[in-house]
Parts: sequence; structure tokens; C-alpha cells
Amino acid sequence: MEKAKISAIQLFALMFLFEMGTALVVSYGIGAKKDAWLAILLGVGAGIVLFFIHYFLFRQYPNLPLTGYARKIFGEYLGWIIGLLYILYFLYIAARNLREFGDLLISSALPKTPLLAINILMVLTICYVLSLGIEVLGRTAEVFLVVLLLLGATGNFLVLVSGNWHPHNLQPFLENGWKPILTTVFPLIISFPFGEMIAFTMLLPYLNRPESVKKVWLSALISGGLALSWTASLNIVVLDVEKVERSVFPLLSTIRVVNLMEFLQRLDVIVVYTLLITVFFKASIFFYSAVIGIVDLFKLKNHQQIVLPVGIILIFLSIVIASNFSEHLEEGLVIAGYYLHIPFLMIIPLLMLLVAIIRNRFKKVKDKKIKSKSSAP
Repeated sequence: MEKAKISAIQLFALMFLFEMGTALVVSYGIGAKKDAWLAILLGVGAGIVLFFIHYFLFRQYPNLPLTGYARKIFGEYLGWIIGLLYILYFLYIAARNLREFGDLLISSALPKTPLLAINILMVLTICYVLSLGIEVLGRTAEVFLVVLLLLGATGNFLVLVSGNWHPHNLQPFLENGWKPILTTVFPLIISFPFGEMIAFTMLLPYLNRPESVKKVWLSALISGGLALSWTASLNIVVLDVEKVERSVFPLLSTIRVVNLMEFLQRLDVIVVYTLLITVFFKASIFFYSAVIGIVDLFKLKNHQQIVLPVGIILIFLSIVIASNFSEHLEEGLVIAGYYLHIPFLMIIPLLMLLVAIIRNRFKKVKDKKIKSKSSAP
């Protein structure tokens, strides 16, 4: 593994930007209709439950990434296979994020630019930063977190000042009951993006103050969830539920309503820059998690030698993952939502927790027996 350290502030910046990801611009939580904001908040609560699973495992194996303690818990062979599956999962989700960014950029700003060209440029940038190490990525996140907050504050201010928002669009509360809210929370909102933060189990060994993991993770999780809940509410207040459901990128449609004095309008660039920042860091973290997993499983000396080859695989995946964006979204709801997110983000971590607890109890019993035998006359 790379010999580097990141600070608690850098980890918070990485986590917050990761959480925003593509969730900030897609119709996130709209399955719950007007109560999308509530579904997201419930998703935060579920994300906190998942965090405590990862936190327990981190406390047991503070110097190992997920691929490392999977081998400790399940044994060398089964743990190695599980680690490899997580590497493939991280690459797949990174490719999905890359594809969503490329499609938004084409639909909003560069309609005649090939998707391949956009994805190549993004991946080459990611490869360059990651080849410099996790410390550089952490310091870059600190800077761009400030940029993102400024863009967010500016965009929200302009939308609110424009006056094209109608709070009654959020009423009535619980119009369709709890069923659509709960079916939206599970598995979509739990897994995306809160469950996906499992990627940080590959980065936690780099934290210079391990005791701050709990505080940093929870603060990033809650603040990110509040930001996503507010954004979902803003989209509905401005566009109404029906338009948000029909829109592929509702935040883009929301910012387009701004028209101040027939001069300040067409502010799509705010959303495009926002997605550029958030997707860059989310894809980078998934990419880096996969690379570190490969280094750990195959006992490589450093990660620099495989960054570019893995980047080429990522470019290829992002193109062949779906024939068009509609198919890409459907694949995300069905294949990723049920067949990937549930086992990788919920079932396997829970199994690791249970096996680790059982192993610890057997170890304590064994230690007591040894101690009693050694103290016997």
C-alpha cells in the first residue's frame, strides 16, 4: 500500500464530494413523489446503520483495507475471491459515474462531441492525480469543496431570487402514504450514495488520526444527506413532481428557470461544473479503491504501475456498459440496485461483522483457557 496520510478535513472533503456525486443532478428519490426529501433523510438513517458495521470492522483491523480484512475474516482463499469481487464492483460503479457525466455534458453543452473523447479526458485526469498519490487527491478535495459550496450557494440564491418557486408543490405531506417512501429508500437510496461509501473502507488506513473516523464519517454523511434532501425539495418546488419525473437531469432544468432582468439566464454552467467536480472525486475514489485492492491482493510494490492500465479498462467499461442513456438508467435501477448493491453493500458487510464477532468470542474463550492453564500449579 502507498505510504501516505490524509487529514480528517481532507477525508471529510472527499466523503462530502463523493456523496454528492451524480445524486445531486439526477432525479434522486423521486420515486417517493413529493416526499422525496423525507425518503432521503430516512436513507441517511440507514446509512448511519451501515456506517457502524464498517466502523466495527475498522476498529478490529485499523491498518487493513476491506480486501485485507476480508481475508482475515473469511480465510485466505474465500477472502481473496471476495476482495476481487469488490475490486470489480468498484470499477463498475466508477464506469457508471463516468458514463453519467459524459451523457450530461453531451446533452447540455457539447452535443457534437463523442462520448469516448469526454471519457478519455476525464480518466486521464483521474489517472494523473492518482499517480501522484492519495495525499494529492485529499488536498485537491479541500480546494474543490470550497468551490462546490460557492457554486451551490450561488445557484440556490439565484433560483430563490428569481421567484420561480412554489412551496405548495411539496404539499400534501405523505400524500401517497409510507409505501412509496419505503420502497424508494430500499434499496435505491440506502445504496446510492450512502451505502456506496463502503469504498472509504479502502482509504481509512491512510487517515493520520484513526480516532476521528466516527466523527468525520457521520458528519459527512449527515451534511451530505441534508444537502441532497434540500436539492430534491428545490427541484420539486421549482418544477413540480411531474416535470422532475420526466427530466433526466432535473437540477439542470431548475437552474434554467433563472431569468433576472432578461440578462442573467442559461446558467447551465453552474450545474455542469458542479457535476464535473463531484463526479471527478467520486470516480477517483472508486478507481483508487479498485487500484489499492489490486495492489493488496496481488502483492504489488506500488500503485503507479497499474493506474493507466486500469484507467483504460475503465474507459472501455464506461462505453460498453449500455447502448444509450435510457438503458444505462434502467440497468442502474435493476441490475445494480438489486443484484449488486444489496449483496456488496449490505449482505457481505453484515456477514463479515457476524463472522468477526464470532471469531473474537472464540479467541477470547481460547485465551482464557490458555491463561487458566498457565496459572494452574
